[in-house]
Amino acid sequence: MSSVPSRLTARVSAHPMPVMRTLWGLLGRHKKVLAIAAAALLTTSGLTLLLGQGIRWMVDEGLVAADVGQLKLALSGLMTLAVLMAVGTYLRFYAVSWLGERVSADLRRQAFDNLIGLHPHYFERNLSGEIMSRITADTTVLQSLIGSSVSMALRNSLMMTGGLVMMLATSPRLTLIILITVPAVLAPIMILGRRVRSLSRQSQDRLADVGQNAIESIQEIKTVQAFNQVARTKVRFANEVESAFDVARRRIAQRSFLIATVIILVFGGLSLMLWVGGQDVISGVLSAGEMSAFVFYALLVAMGAGTLAEVISEVQRAGGALERLIELINLDSLIDDPAGPAHFSAAGQLTFDGVSFAYPSRPDEPVLTDLSFHVQPGQTLALVGPSGAGKSTVFELIQRFHEPSHGHIQLDGVAINSLSLSQLRAAIAVVPQQPSLFSASIADNIRFGRPDASDREVYDAAEQAGADAFIRAIPEGYDAFVGERGVRLSGGQRQRIAIARALLTQPKLLLLDEATSALDSNSERHIQRALRRLKGQMSCLIIAHRLSTIEHADQILVIQHGRVQAAGTHTALLTSSELYRQLHAQSAG
Repeated sequence: MSSVPSRLTARVSAHPMPVMRTLWGLLGRHKKVLAIAAAALLTTSGLTLLLGQGIRWMVDEGLVAADVGQLKLALSGLMTLAVLMAVGTYLRFYAVSWLGERVSADLRRQAFDNLIGLHPHYFERNLSGEIMSRITADTTVLQSLIGSSVSMALRNSLMMTGGLVMMLATSPRLTLIILITVPAVLAPIMILGRRVRSLSRQSQDRLADVGQNAIESIQEIKTVQAFNQVARTKVRFANEVESAFDVARRRIAQRSFLIATVIILVFGGLSLMLWVGGQDVISGVLSAGEMSAFVFYALLVAMGAGTLAEVISEVQRAGGALERLIELINLDSLIDDPAGPAHFSAAGQLTFDGVSFAYPSRPDEPVLTDLSFHVQPGQTLALVGPSGAGKSTVFELIQRFHEPSHGHIQLDGVAINSLSLSQLRAAIAVVPQQPSLFSASIADNIRFGRPDASDREVYDAAEQAGADAFIRAIPEGYDAFVGERGVRLSGGQRQRIAIARALLTQPKLLLLDEATSALDSNSERHIQRALRRLKGQMSCLIIAHRLSTIEHADQILVIQHGRVQAAGTHTALLTSSELYRQLHAQSAG
């Protein structure tokens, strides 16, 4: 349960303007709906401004003049405006909410599409809870911003602009009083907004840590309970939750103080305006209707300023979420397809030529040094050696999860880095030591590498892997749900399903990494017979600590410290290699 190693450097400024520019770019992909939203927004804003003139008419021509007919006419006009505003508001709300959901979905998809193709080293350095928080929680923040806050910002900006124009037309002197308060309102927004933005980013990061802590604890629940660490895990999670709450509390306090300050300043200016305006009405400079309309417009401007202050806080918060999402979308993989992929017909011939490799996190500690070997189509090559010798790294290099520091790897005479990743991996199937299953049925897990495979082909692959009998013994059979990461199956059952999945893809190169380590001796013999039947149909590379599983291999490489110490058949190595004899004795024991 480690902490997040390091936060990625932000690529998008959380300042409101760059955030809004980025959002406009995303919204611009949906021009038709955006046009509907804009038209509805302009219409409802114009109708709202007309309400002020309706109020002036009602007061001066109806109430002050004591004319019932004019009063009825004015009220009818106001009601008509209200109905039109309701229709326009419906269209605006639907269109803007649709845009919020659509853009959030687009961002989720873009982030996931980029993530799923990144090199595995990225996921070794960044925790899954952090990544999932960005794809889920951060997009939800943006959905709220686009579906609500942006619409409010635009609407209130129009209201403020239109209101100021109407105020100037009604009374320039009173308008000047309102305008004096504007700098006083903007100052705290600018000053406190930066603090809100920083706390918003911290809040999102703390929530990601909470999610990661929960994911790890739940995934490893048996380990937590077996080592009697339930209480300690509760305390650890509670500390993460409280840390996230503390940051959120400080963010809320800053935002609340910002809003309260704006309200005081705005209504202070309104009170001064009402005092001066009231004197103008008494002295006859303004009519009661004009004063009523001016107050209405002033309230629109004041409420617009208050709303904008709140929206800017939302934008500050969304800026942190957006920058985290854009980081994921803009990440470049260390392993890319070549510009012009080579064409080849896979046969299963594999060549390592002077390959050396060190992991990027430990560049001074070579894992492989000048490793060379050759596998002919249909041959079986086994890799043996002590733990840490570099055997699994060979498999990772073959699949291009990493690039060698020196040397070349070829498949059927073609350098693998000149092939597209899909070409390369279509020719390869791998069975890892700890097989990964998905939360689906057994059939779906076997069919994962070949979604178009028929039921008959799935059954045949399971039969070859020695899995058909136990699958059919389960009440739901091939439709049985395996649970998260295959938790409802035993280790041996998961491994046989992983082998069936690999065989179903009919690879030209099969990589088996301790693929029979979780099997009983009877199941292991069944798999060995299946592999012998497949001999000649595909090339096999096998990593094994249980050396009885590789006695039939055409060639065995003994690897130590990333170098080949000896090579030969099982019989020859028992005679020529002291290290192999030791490994064989340990395996037999």
